[in-house]
Amino acid sequence: MNKFHKVARQIVSLSLLVAATGAIAGEVPSGTVVDKSNIDAVKNDTFDGHTIASLLTDKVEWQIRNWNLKITLDHAKPIPAEPRLVEATKTYSNQVKFDSKSKEVTGYVAGVPFPDIQASDPDAGFKVMWNFYYAPREGDTVYNDSFILGINGNSGLETKQAWIYQRYYFKNRLLDKQPTVGDGSVAAKTFLLAQYPEDIKGIGTFTVRSDSAKFEDTWAYLKSARRARRLSGGAWMDPIGGSDILGDDNNVFNARPSWYKNFKLVGKRWILAVTDGKKDNRVASKSGTPDEFPTIDLKNPPYWNPLQKWQPREVYVIEATPPDEHPYSKRVMYVDVDTFRPWYSENYDKKGEFWKFTMSEMRSGVSEGGQKVLIYTGFDVIDFKARHASIVPIMGRSDPGGITEDHWSLSNLEQLAK
Repeated sequence: MNKFHKVARQIVSLSLLVAATGAIAGEVPSGTVVDKSNIDAVKNDTFDGHTIASLLTDKVEWQIRNWNLKITLDHAKPIPAEPRLVEATKTYSNQVKFDSKSKEVTGYVAGVPFPDIQASDPDAGFKVMWNFYYAPREGDTVYNDSFILGINGNSGLETKQAWIYQRYYFKNRLLDKQPTVGDGSVAAKTFLLAQYPEDIKGIGTFTVRSDSAKFEDTWAYLKSARRARRLSGGAWMDPIGGSDILGDDNNVFNARPSWYKNFKLVGKRWILAVTDGKKDNRVASKSGTPDEFPTIDLKNPPYWNPLQKWQPREVYVIEATPPDEHPYSKRVMYVDVDTFRPWYSENYDKKGEFWKFTMSEMRSGVSEGGQKVLIYTGFDVIDFKARHASIVPIMGRSDPGGITEDHWSLSNLEQLAK
C-alpha cells in the first residue's frame, strides 16, 4: 500500500511539474503564428526539429515582444544549387589567395572563392564575407524596380518613392562564354535612380566598384541641374535618398570586406528568415491604400512589419567591426551557410546600443538567362531609436537579355534620368 501511495505521489508531482512548465513540448504545424500573445507558450515547442526558442535571435524575439512582429512559420525549402556556380568553384577556387595582413583577395575569377570554411581559421569571418561579395547568387545582371516606403512607427506611411536599381557584375559571369568582362580590374557597376515622386525624379548615382582595395568611384546626377558630380570615397556609408538606408545597408552588406576592421566568426546556428518571399508584393490597382503592398502590415502599429512566411535556415553568426568613420560601431550578421547571403543584421550605434535592424526578403527562382538565383522581394531597414523605418518592396529581375557592359556609363544614367 505504501508503495502504491509513493507511486501515486510521483505521478501527481510529475503532473504538477508539467502544469507549471506548460504542456509537453511538441512539433507545431506549418502556418503557426508566433506573436507576443503565445511566444512563451510555444518557445519550447519544435518546428522542423528545432525549438522555436533556438530559432529566434534575441533581437527578433525582442521585436515580437515589443514591436508587434508576428512570424508565420513555414517549412524549410531547399535553395537549389546553380550547377555553373558549382563547376566554377571547382575550377577556380584553388587559385584564390587571401592575405591575412591586408585582408585582400587575389586570383579570383568565378565561383565561390572559399568553399571550405573552417571555424578554427582566424580569418574565417572574412572568408565568409568574401564569398558573399564575389558570389551573391543574384545573377550576372540585376534589374530591380522598387519602392522605398518611409514609415513612422506612430502614425504609419509617410512617403512613397519609386527607384530602379541595376547592377552588372564583371566577374563570376556564369552565362557568358568568359566569366570575366574586360581586364579584371572592375568588380561591378551600379545604377540607382529615383523615378517618383516628381520632386526627386532623375536623382541618381552611378557607381564603379573596382576589384581592388580602393573605395568605389561614385557620381551623383541631378536632373534638375543637368549635371553630375563626383562624390567622396566615403559615399558607400551615406544615407540613400534621405531614407533610413545607408549605402552599406544595401543587400544587408554592401562593402568590400577589406574596408572593415574585422569579421569574427562567432559560430553557427539556425534562425528564421524570409527565404520564399511572395512575388505578388504590389497591387497597382490599389495604389494609395494599405492594400497596395500586401506583404507589409501597413494597417497596424508600428506599420512596418512583414506579412511573410519565415523558414528555418542555418547561418554563420558574424560579428563585424566597421571602420571608425562608419555610423555603426558593430554589426551582427546572420549569413547563410549554403548561399553566403546575409539574411539580416543587428546594427549598433557609437554608444554600443542597438540601433537598426536590416533584413533581406528573397525567393529562389530562375533568372531570365536560365540560372538558378535568389531574387529580392523585399528589404527592411528599421531605426528603432527614431521609431522610423524604410521598407522596400522589390520587383526583382535577373539576367535580362541584351544588356552588355556598354550600358554602364554616366551618360547612360543621364539618359535613364530623362
